[in-house]
Amino acid sequence: MLRKIFRGFWKNFTGFFTIPALLLHLLAILATYLLVQSGFDWWYYQSTRGIFLLGLPAGIIGFFVPILVPAILLLVSQVKKIKQLEIVAFAIAQAEVLAFFISIIYKTFTGRIQPEFYTHLSNIDISHDFNFGFFRHGIFWGWPSSHTAVAFALAFVIWRLFPKKQLLRYTTLVYALYIGLGVSLSIHWFSDALVGIIVGAIAGTIISQVTAKNTEGENI
Repeated sequence: MLRKIFRGFWKNFTGFFTIPALLLHLLAILATYLLVQSGFDWWYYQSTRGIFLLGLPAGIIGFFVPILVPAILLLVSQVKKIKQLEIVAFAIAQAEVLAFFISIIYKTFTGRIQPEFYTHLSNIDISHDFNFGFFRHGIFWGWPSSHTAVAFALAFVIWRLFPKKQLLRYTTLVYALYIGLGVSLSIHWFSDALVGIIVGAIAGTIISQVTAKNTEGENI
């Protein structure tokens, strides 16, 4: 099973460093710089932390749903003997892993300090605090939001590969938007979530393009 999930992984990983994708990387960096330097990240933090409880479940939901969706699709593919659905299940899993992996690489080298989210509203602006270097603030916090990246990777694959399943497509998109909004209200800065959307979009686009070729363009 792992072999199928990671089939072609490194080739797809290099897709993150082609010219179109690199331009999106630069856009993500520029957007973060502007949101931090303009004070928007700090303003957003101070304006929204009163609704922390709305955002907290996003961290939990954003962990389990990316595991359940490909697992359910894989189960259905085995029960109904739909080979294409199996391919899609593994494609979603790889897109999620790819988005998570890219997020971890960024976090390893940027070391951004996360906002205060479980005790009280901070009065000290730490939205500018990055620890550039190698592994200076772990890989579970910081920039970008891996929850958001994984959610949008999932959404982009489903949006591309299920063109006739409108309810599924929009439900997945709403889910991804909720995860991005939710973590920006709790464990991340707004710019973390925004860049997570970009990373997830790149991963989902790369994998869905490859998978569409493997399924010979047939609608599922």
